[in-house]
Amino acid sequence: MDVTWLGHGCFRLRGRNAAVVTDPFPPSIGLKLQKLDADLVTVSHEHDNHNYTQAVRDGYEIRGPGEYEVAGVSVIGFPTYHDSEKGATRGRNTVFLIEIDDVRVCHLGDLGHRLEDTDAETVSSVDVLLVPVGGRTAINAAQAAEVVRQLEPRYVVPMHYAIPGLKLELDPVDRFLKEMAVVAGEPLPKLSVQASSGEYETKVVVLEPRAG
Repeated sequence: MDVTWLGHGCFRLRGRNAAVVTDPFPPSIGLKLQKLDADLVTVSHEHDNHNYTQAVRDGYEIRGPGEYEVAGVSVIGFPTYHDSEKGATRGRNTVFLIEIDDVRVCHLGDLGHRLEDTDAETVSSVDVLLVPVGGRTAINAAQAAEVVRQLEPRYVVPMHYAIPGLKLELDPVDRFLKEMAVVAGEPLPKLSVQASSGEYETKVVVLEPRAG
């Protein structure tokens, strides 16, 4: 299963027989998505920078908590908040657990707080954790590192941080890498993941944004 970062909170997850797009964004943020083909699209919350589903052709839309199965892809969405005041400032957020080809991916959306223990249990030991690290409107680098320690995934892919062309005020990824004691290497074009049940150490993978 291949994970490609298109920028901001948007990823394309491509398995053998199905593809998922997460949190598509509009061109107004300074990045432009090409038209995407996918079997389903997840929207973590209804803010304009995360729900531009018209960028995705024919994808079945999942916009909130619940359990879903589409094109052989299993999706579990559970409710969280976009801030640390139980949604009083920025409203609700849905964390999605997406399983494709026996690979479990967790997209945290714009999570604004440490996960509750019961939620952390649900998504512990996932294969790939897609975590916001740029602060301002979601968790910052230190909070993101804490969530990573809660969940102990195989791979951590940072998202929702400052990149060239992005018109939104966010912190750079370096702060998160420092929190994780990782030296930045060259960003990868994609992450390819196989199902595994063996022992592992959490690895941080920085992807290059593929949107124009």
